[in-house]
Amino acid sequence: MQDLGYVEGKDFVVEWRSAEGRYERLPEVAAELVRLNVDIIVTALTAPIVMAYSVDPVGNGFVASLARPGGNITGLTGSTDDTAPKQLELLAAVVSSPSRIALLGNPDSPTYPPVRKSALEAAKKAGLLLVTVEARNPQETENAFAAFVTHRVQAVMVASDAIFLLQRQRIAELALANRLPTIFPQRDYVQAGGLMSYGENFFDFYRRAASFVDKIIKGAKPGDLPIEQPTKFHLVINRKTADALGVTISPQLYIFADEVIE
Repeated sequence: MQDLGYVEGKDFVVEWRSAEGRYERLPEVAAELVRLNVDIIVTALTAPIVMAYSVDPVGNGFVASLARPGGNITGLTGSTDDTAPKQLELLAAVVSSPSRIALLGNPDSPTYPPVRKSALEAAKKAGLLLVTVEARNPQETENAFAAFVTHRVQAVMVASDAIFLLQRQRIAELALANRLPTIFPQRDYVQAGGLMSYGENFFDFYRRAASFVDKIIKGAKPGDLPIEQPTKFHLVINRKTADALGVTISPQLYIFADEVIE
């Protein structure tokens, strides 16, 4: 907003609220914002006026179409379901004789089903067995890694989720302790010690969301503003984690990476 010429405290006031990874609190948070009579809601999870980040807003019933959303909703949509096949490919490339890959997802998240479907289809085409394990909280995440050992998986994909993001440090520790290569949708996990990430940059999404807020302030109707999709996907690799796991990452993949964390 500052880049667009707005001054916080003068041109606008932000009321920050968080569900702290608890999806059941979202209606309560939304109701509070409505009571505050805010002009615009920006969120990454629900059906807002401006979606800073969403997955499959058409399939989830938020909008009629990406080109013509209708109603009072617009913003940006992610492609974590579209990037799942590439994540699977990248992960399999660092595993010796890959055959069993795990997918960790939160069944309470609306973003998980399309990712799961896309990953299962990609695994089938690649001749891989995809073991899906679900977790809703930290204890279930711990249990999930025990299940990975039981299922003898060789590597783990982690679906995008607010709860997992809050646990990124612990997930990285569990993966390293169990010598499991991992791939995530966001860089934050790799910075915390995960092996790789391939996906969108959340910072870019929130920056681009400001332009929608700007247009609405200037009189545009949200339903008339086409929903934007990602323009770039980022590959990040943690070389230190790769060395600790003893996995071989090709020089070509390091060259292809947007960032290598040493």
